[in-house]
Amino acid sequence: MRYALSMTIVTTTLLLCTARPASAVLQFYQVYKTEYLENHPDKKYVAEVDKGTNKCFVCHQGKKSRKNHNVFGKPLVELLDKKKDIKDKEKIKEALAKVAAMHVDPKDEKSETYLDRIKASKWPGGELKQLMEEPKEEKKDEKKAESK
Repeated sequence: MRYALSMTIVTTTLLLCTARPASAVLQFYQVYKTEYLENHPDKKYVAEVDKGTNKCFVCHQGKKSRKNHNVFGKPLVELLDKKKDIKDKEKIKEALAKVAAMHVDPKDEKSETYLDRIKASKWPGGELKQLMEEPKEEKKDEKKAESK
């Protein structure tokens, strides 16, 4: 009996220590899902995006840090505060619509929008394989230049 109890405690402790924290704000994803996936005609695409391991890649880049956002997620960070706006579905919906209307190449008004990508069954932030890769670390000099 002691052995079984000890093993249960050890196993539970190990699972808690090794569990990866959620990378995305679930409430933001739920609004995205409602707005852009529920009525999407490509069910295979929807199933791929809605996989538990893939949901984060709608806005995030890589698996190590929840602070790494892809090109679709970066403007959302500017528009939404994950603590203040987590329950404000209307604000989330408006922010998603604003970003979805943005052009993938901001310098080219004729480039596709993120909404065009979603409608074409593409990940808004790029190809899934690339989104899974960790972003290249910026050099310290580049970070200093950006902050000035």
